[in-house]
Amino acid sequence: MQSDAKNKKRLTGLILEKAADLDFAFCGIAKAEALSIEKDHLKNWLAQSYHAEMHYMEKHFEKRTNPAKLVPGALSVISVLYNYFPARDVFRNRHYKISKYAFGTDYHFVMKRKLKTLLQFIRSLKEVKNARVFVDSAPVMDKVWAVKSGLGWIGKNTCLINRKKGSFFFIGEIILDVELDYNARIQKDLCGGCTRCIKACPTGALVAPYQIDARKCTSYQTIEYKGAYPKTLDLNFKNRIFGCDICQDVCPWNKSSKAHQEEEFLPADDLVKMTKEDWEQLSAEQFNGLFKKSALKRTGYEGLMRNIAQVKKQEEEQENL
Repeated sequence: MQSDAKNKKRLTGLILEKAADLDFAFCGIAKAEALSIEKDHLKNWLAQSYHAEMHYMEKHFEKRTNPAKLVPGALSVISVLYNYFPARDVFRNRHYKISKYAFGTDYHFVMKRKLKTLLQFIRSLKEVKNARVFVDSAPVMDKVWAVKSGLGWIGKNTCLINRKKGSFFFIGEIILDVELDYNARIQKDLCGGCTRCIKACPTGALVAPYQIDARKCTSYQTIEYKGAYPKTLDLNFKNRIFGCDICQDVCPWNKSSKAHQEEEFLPADDLVKMTKEDWEQLSAEQFNGLFKKSALKRTGYEGLMRNIAQVKKQEEEQENL
């Protein structure tokens, strides 16, 4: 038994070291088990229709709340954080703004490649029968597992916050049927009495601390939502045409954010040079070329041009007041 415990501790240590070698800012491990409290929270959130038209949130409910339904025999959930905070927000003073996470190559490509390398390393040390890599690619409650792995707490803006380096991180997981040493320390919620994120949200999407109504969220509206915007919806994009960072930008914990070192997350020169007129006159062909490996492909050409038109409409309405 003592030998098994030592081997488990040794394997866990090697995994954490390899994760650091792969430039993951943080790595933690939690016991794979069914989520009960979180299951109830998710049910209540869905019951209030806060998920808007993201109907995939309703599907595979048991898989979303029980990792063993995703990976047979699951024993451990390895969570990693990968920094995407830019050295310079090149869109901060631009007419049209996009979220920091979309400056460079789509993070799914970068994260999956690194996580597959980490899993390959684990397989070289230990027999693994069942394992899967996840980066927003399946019904996994990534923020919950990051919390259970000791990587941070879920803030009032519903983002994962790490006390040392803030919240500008991508989250990924490996769920596998190998027992490891599990994190014993959970980071305390340090939001305290701060409500800056709630007050700063231009659309009132943060309806209460730790509660977000996606129907009002600029990120949802500019990325996930399809079709024309309802005239009855009160939209205030503040010149954002893809995503929104406002609730993170005002968070005091992000004062400690450090610039990432990932070359693939750097914005392309052609993107940096985009003027207001370039965005408004963008063709479908230019869109496909410029954003071939970008997260902006999620909204599609029609969606992006719809967002630009909405910002222009809001500007005209403001001028006529």
